[in-house]
Amino acid sequence: MTLTDATVAVVIPAYKAEKLIGEAVRSVLAQTYPDWEIWVVADDGEDYEDLLGRAGLADNRFHFLSSGRVGAGASRARNLALDRIQTPYVAILDADDRMKPRKLELAVAALAASSPIVSSALEVMDAGYNRLRLVGDGPDRVLSPGGYKFVNLSMDSMIVWDRRRCDARYDLNLTNMTDLELLMQLWRTAATVHHLGTPQHDYIKLPSSMSNGEGVTERMIASKKALLERLEKGQYRFAAPDAAEGLIAFLGLSLAAEAAYPLALKETPGLLFENHLEPMLRAYEAQVLAD
Repeated sequence: MTLTDATVAVVIPAYKAEKLIGEAVRSVLAQTYPDWEIWVVADDGEDYEDLLGRAGLADNRFHFLSSGRVGAGASRARNLALDRIQTPYVAILDADDRMKPRKLELAVAALAASSPIVSSALEVMDAGYNRLRLVGDGPDRVLSPGGYKFVNLSMDSMIVWDRRRCDARYDLNLTNMTDLELLMQLWRTAATVHHLGTPQHDYIKLPSSMSNGEGVTERMIASKKALLERLEKGQYRFAAPDAAEGLIAFLGLSLAAEAAYPLALKETPGLLFENHLEPMLRAYEAQVLAD
């Protein structure tokens, strides 16, 4: 496969996404960068082409696939699209999230100029699109894999990457943390990430995706432990020398935060996991600098 143009394929897995996917698609239509295509992968038997069409959302750049199953998982749905697309650049967009208008423009410019992966600061919102907090905001910067999670402490599906310099598929054996695991595969050949410090992505926290939602905490902890074990066994051979050390430190701190979160939530109802975790990350960084 020869990839020569500058098209971005935006991959949107869709499971019971009827109420929110329109917002995600509109956010791509509103991009200042025009050279994109959308790949919607139904994982629930829904005809999203018809659903979006009835909402007035139709474009010859839209592509529709189906997993042929119900609830096979976002990883399988994304992989179906990744096996089909013929573009050099890929962006991931969850069906309940949105891109800000300049995201693809800025990401493509950064990909052309520097790193093969671009991440973005987030505006974290509730289901009514009210801001809860920002994550990773600040100056644009180039991050090493070892320092990446200390900036992007929440959500990793906002990335855009150049498939000519790094590529991977989602791990079907993990229930959670699959976005971070994909990055860990990409880091085998990509030594840096260009981070956009001005939020270019709206991360919508639905009740079902909260860290304290039913069954989510247990699956998150199991996946974090699985990734930590892989790192400690040297399963990933990273291009950057500090990658494993930084990721091991982050996952250890995140697991400690998971253990303390139930009590913290009782003391501060509604506490976001990000607000609980971040002070632990900053204390660790301060200690490393002091040493």
